[in-house]
Amino acid sequence: MINRKLIQQFYDELDERSKETLDNAIQKVVEVKRHGGKLAVVTGSGPNIHEGVTTLIAELINKGIVDGVTTSSAVVSHEMGGVLDKVKMCPAAQFGLPEEKMPRGNVFEFTEMSDEALEELSKEMILDQELLAKRESAEGHFVIKAAGNMAYPMGLRTEMVAEQIHGLCRQTGLSFETIAGYGCDERTMLGAGARKGVPVIVTIPQLIGGGHVGMAIGDSITIAERSRRVAKIMEEADVILESAVALTQEIHDGPFETYTGHGIWTWWQGQPTYSLREKTLIRFDLDENLRKAQDLQKQSAMIQEAISKGLPKTKLSKIPFRMEMSAFARHEGSLPVIGDIGMIWPVFALRIADELGISLDFMSYKQETQDGKDMRQWIVDNIRPFSRKEMLANMNMMKR
Repeated sequence: MINRKLIQQFYDELDERSKETLDNAIQKVVEVKRHGGKLAVVTGSGPNIHEGVTTLIAELINKGIVDGVTTSSAVVSHEMGGVLDKVKMCPAAQFGLPEEKMPRGNVFEFTEMSDEALEELSKEMILDQELLAKRESAEGHFVIKAAGNMAYPMGLRTEMVAEQIHGLCRQTGLSFETIAGYGCDERTMLGAGARKGVPVIVTIPQLIGGGHVGMAIGDSITIAERSRRVAKIMEEADVILESAVALTQEIHDGPFETYTGHGIWTWWQGQPTYSLREKTLIRFDLDENLRKAQDLQKQSAMIQEAISKGLPKTKLSKIPFRMEMSAFARHEGSLPVIGDIGMIWPVFALRIADELGISLDFMSYKQETQDGKDMRQWIVDNIRPFSRKEMLANMNMMKR
């Protein structure tokens, strides 16, 4: 059951400008989808995982609302682990582990798993049974956190599986994201994308993260091919929505984009390019400077003037300037919605679904609310980790 009252409360708590911009963004997406257009989502990691946004985006992929996704290698790692999981955080000293090799705080984590799940996992990898035997009686506390990276044994398992997937990438020419998606839960972006034929790909600036997962993703296809695939998603999209993400220069400043990017010489040499000129750019972000940069551009064309004169934008504007702010502020179709993505996304998704007559089976909520806590626990309980068996079965089925 979707808590419509809470979602309305989220909307009411936004400032007036964000309400207006969000209304415009929703209507634009509805208009585009009604006319058969496409919506691409550019996600970061961190809050997108914790607020349930990536799971909501997976739902929107499954319901035909989202048509392409770019993300980070960290998100890939977390989705392979089951998005969120429950871990026991313990002082590492009680296990005799060297402090200089432990994360800050000298903490060692255990994934909370049933004996049955551990037994199944033991068919894939050698488990340290002596270490696992100590987890029940060990001093520590439980938390829900991003899955599949720092806790034993699922963090190690994800790293090991990454190498196996990389081997399949070399054999098939497919990207890591595609092959991993064949084995991920259909309620993850990777799993939904693989099953629906919707592209989900890591951007080049976001390759760093996820340990061996990030390296395997980076090595699975060439940088040039990855750039081209990102460009294809952006080219086909009528609306591009950026969610709590930094380093989006591939979208605004990429090698194939001609309006705000560096695509002129690609075009000059006769290669395919695309343009953001007629597209709508929406950004959900907490940084008020994003809107300030846009205001400066609208009021005095300051950002474009700085570029035209070769002047530093940060000094001229007197605000901390992120690279992606430049193109976003100058683009006529940009809509900055400033606020907590845990509040913005539920409003955005529900109103679009209502307008299009689509029923949603999952809804994200701001994690501090009771509904948000219940949502996070639901993800822990229901979204399964990557399945090697299912990956191979789906790959063989796709060959047919």
